[in-house]
Amino acid sequence: MQTQNSPVLTVPTFQSRVVPVIVITHPDQAVPMANALLEGGIDVMEVTLRHAAGLPAIEKIAKHVPQMCVGAGTVTHASEMALVQGAGAQFALSPGMTDALVQAAFTCRMPYIPGVMTPSEVMHARDYGFGLVKLFPTAQAGGIAMLKALHGPLGDMKFCPTGGISLANMGEFLKQPNVRMIGGSWLTPADAVAAENWSEITRLAREAVAAARFSAT
Repeated sequence: MQTQNSPVLTVPTFQSRVVPVIVITHPDQAVPMANALLEGGIDVMEVTLRHAAGLPAIEKIAKHVPQMCVGAGTVTHASEMALVQGAGAQFALSPGMTDALVQAAFTCRMPYIPGVMTPSEVMHARDYGFGLVKLFPTAQAGGIAMLKALHGPLGDMKFCPTGGISLANMGEFLKQPNVRMIGGSWLTPADAVAAENWSEITRLAREAVAAARFSAT
């Protein structure tokens, strides 16, 4: 469990409550995509390690677009924690949580958002000192109903629900008192990225930012 020598580090501050979950298939896509998202008002992005291009993409964004808060997603092996940190990722996320991943984050002093799906997993994460966790996959975990159920007994925990989130339902998620932000892949559709249609990425980002603002009113 958490010790004084292995503190949980706070995830860097960013303005957006919408976190694009991105699979980059070529590192050259990274910088224009980051700039397109920034132009649309989104200053955070989760670049997953689902493709070999993920790590060099993170490195390019960290180097060339420093105003973007870039996180590394789909970190599933403890050895990847140091790799994403070395590439310039400001935080890491996982679809689940293992003791080895947590210890790697502590060792690297890497801000980390572990994935959870059940109350026991949320409690396990809290025992380690985490106050923010990724509810994944959200739709299969119970969606809004699950978040409402968790809020009563675990009201001190905050969530980043990911999986099954879209423009149509994101507002309802963001209205939940225990939701800090949401993750979604609809902001960077594969066809737009393949066509290098960065204006479409900007349009989708602006649309999401506007919806997030509306949900806060």
